[in-house]
Amino acid sequence: MSPSTTTHRSSRPHRALRTSVAVAAAGLVLLAAGCSDDSSADPDSRPSTTAASSSTTAAGGAGHDHVEVTAVDFSFEDLPSTIPAGTRLSLRNNAPRELHELVAFHLPADESRPVAELLKLPEAELTALLGAPSTVLLAPPGGDQIPAVGDGTLTDPGRYLVMCSIPTGVDPAEYLKAAAAAKGQKPDVNGGPPHFTSGMFAELTVQ
Repeated sequence: MSPSTTTHRSSRPHRALRTSVAVAAAGLVLLAAGCSDDSSADPDSRPSTTAASSSTTAAGGAGHDHVEVTAVDFSFEDLPSTIPAGTRLSLRNNAPRELHELVAFHLPADESRPVAELLKLPEAELTALLGAPSTVLLAPPGGDQIPAVGDGTLTDPGRYLVMCSIPTGVDPAEYLKAAAAAKGQKPDVNGGPPHFTSGMFAELTVQ
């Protein structure tokens, strides 16, 4: 989508993008609910994404802490290095046009290599090591969070790799539509290198 040449017309393509993203996101969420074995994928059990906290709430027992993570090009802001078990992460996207995601993988207990080293492994080896993600949250620029796997709650103690693997420059609505059609497989979309190659990854410890 090319930018508008005049300021007063720039809101129209932005509204159109939000509409198309919302339609694609609805299909993606329905797909995740049908394919996930995680009971948190039940739409009735998901927290509202329209009233996310902007900070970590005071400790009130496992499952009650909340950390809102901000995605920018290309890093995660406000993501602590350590959180209590039961903390729920949510994602806000402050990037101007890039779609971002927060994917958290629980690393094996005997895996001690830094996450930056793990991300240099061949794709097949890395995929076998990581297994299924604990949670996947997506957010288009300026749009609401889309809980594709789980609701962002991390309950199992240990080390996690947090990353964004969205291809650089991909159209948000096109990617979400392709992801919904892919039925759990890698979406077939044109784009550049995944965002984690530009440094959009982190290590998180759940205690």
